[in-house]
Amino acid sequence: MRAILCKEFGPLERLAFENTPGVEPRERDLVINVKAVGLNFFDTLLIAGQYQYRPDLPFSPGAEISGTVAKVGPEVDKFSPGDRIMAFIGWGGLREQATVSAAKCILLPDDVSYETAAALQVSYGTALNALSDRADLRDGETLAVLGAAGGTGQAAIELGKMLGATVIAVASNEEKLKFCSLIGADHLINSSREDVKQRIRDLTSGKGADAIFDPVGGSLSETAFRSLKWGGRHLVIGFASGDIPRLALNLPLLKGASVVGVFWGEQVKREPESHHLNMQRLLSWLRNGRIKPHIGFSCPLSNAKLALAEIAERRIKGKAIVVV
Repeated sequence: MRAILCKEFGPLERLAFENTPGVEPRERDLVINVKAVGLNFFDTLLIAGQYQYRPDLPFSPGAEISGTVAKVGPEVDKFSPGDRIMAFIGWGGLREQATVSAAKCILLPDDVSYETAAALQVSYGTALNALSDRADLRDGETLAVLGAAGGTGQAAIELGKMLGATVIAVASNEEKLKFCSLIGADHLINSSREDVKQRIRDLTSGKGADAIFDPVGGSLSETAFRSLKWGGRHLVIGFASGDIPRLALNLPLLKGASVVGVFWGEQVKREPESHHLNMQRLLSWLRNGRIKPHIGFSCPLSNAKLALAEIAERRIKGKAIVVV
């Protein structure tokens, strides 16, 4: 079995593409023939040893997979060999076969492709958890999305529009903003050339945004927070800039505003029923054509290192997929 392996924490160049022994399921596990893997920015942090979790070495990166069931453990009764599934597994996806807890797997309808399924889970799961479960975004509100051309940014634009919000896309160049416009953003802000705080206030007639979707961090976080209206919500998704910001607590006080943490991976573990419900909602919207994951980069397993490098350099619009 071929796999991408991280044998030591460090730069992407150290990843290996090797043959490894086959796998067998434990009592409540499935062995999955992996068809597609969705990659994310946090995969690059895992490989560098800079994420909240540090997997035991060696490990395969790749947190979200789709594929077919090859084998089932003796205590599994909800899945059978040949079933099409998708699963969020944290890591372990960039290989031809993966062992997955049956509790993490979701049946995949026949009319949803493996590539689309792999692009759906983390980005859209995070955005739905953030906007619906954590921010309670309402019809008629204004949402500003930072890093709007990335995987979670794209999902936040689409889901924000579905929830009835006016969406302001914030990105670092005109090419990315053009992409945001094509997927439904109402207003565009170039963060490398424009005053983000002032532009948001101008676009909201001086009131400010109701919610900020922030997967970027760094200096842009405080700038965006200052653009919130009274009672606004700043959704902390991640820190793609590489810098975890420090926010003066007088700012939430003066605005009556909330800083809301969104740790989707932990929510999946702690609230599995809510996670499965959200995945079913997303699959329904996908099949009805209401959402459409944009795959900006696709490659075979042997080139997964290149896909991860493209993510690390923030060159991908939408999602990066590895086809196994």
